[in-house]
Amino acid sequence: MKFAIGVSYCGAGLEGWQSQPSGNTVQDQLERALSEIGGERIALTGAGRTDAGVHASAQVAHFETAADRPESAWVRGANSLLPAGIAVQWAAQVAKDFHARYSAVSRSYRYVLYNHPVRPALLAGRAGWFHLPLHVEKMREAANHLVGEHDFSTFRSAECQAKSPVRVMESAAIRVSGAYLLFDFTANAFLHHMVRNVVGSLVYVGKGKHPPEWIGELLVARDRRLAAPTFAADGLYLSRVRYDARWCLPAFPEMMPFDAERSR
Repeated sequence: MKFAIGVSYCGAGLEGWQSQPSGNTVQDQLERALSEIGGERIALTGAGRTDAGVHASAQVAHFETAADRPESAWVRGANSLLPAGIAVQWAAQVAKDFHARYSAVSRSYRYVLYNHPVRPALLAGRAGWFHLPLHVEKMREAANHLVGEHDFSTFRSAECQAKSPVRVMESAAIRVSGAYLLFDFTANAFLHHMVRNVVGSLVYVGKGKHPPEWIGELLVARDRRLAAPTFAADGLYLSRVRYDARWCLPAFPEMMPFDAERSR
């Protein structure tokens, strides 16, 4: 049988999604819990590989098992064995040709940035921080240059293993919620550190270091050295993985911080 699971997690203190020799990753923690529930070795495949310190409100993964367990066992049973910062939200049996990564139509990330002179004590490790005032409208104008199909080499880390730097950015929006800026990006796929590098460059525009059209110039240049430094992992969340309706996957509960209705 093949199952898909929906997972949320706080990445603070973890070494990312992908399994590591230390065993201190989201995948490692989940595989240990699911294997105990199933009574056999269970291997997971995730929709995306989040880095150390990056969070997720809507990660999706799949696994195959010979164990006959109700869907509820993969949720409540696994959660009883997981640390507080990782929780399985749902489990559903899926068709054999479903693949958490390759069946995904798009992925969305949110970056939560606290824009205030003083660092965010209560959301330490869960939000990025920038201390100077930012010009949001100029940042929005700059973000528009990202939409469409582009070579994102300028925003790609040196360690990126993707075969092609070309991605299709479906949307790039910036909203304000009190002292927080919410950057929401949706694309067919993302490169390593792509969102954090984009946010860093948008902040450069917001603080007045460069004009909005600089983002378009960076895309054309295809040179990582010209863009801003990589922004902190703290504020980054994998917020959605979209699949075709034919897979009939359950919806995630609303877990992202900040009420969208109150933001502007």
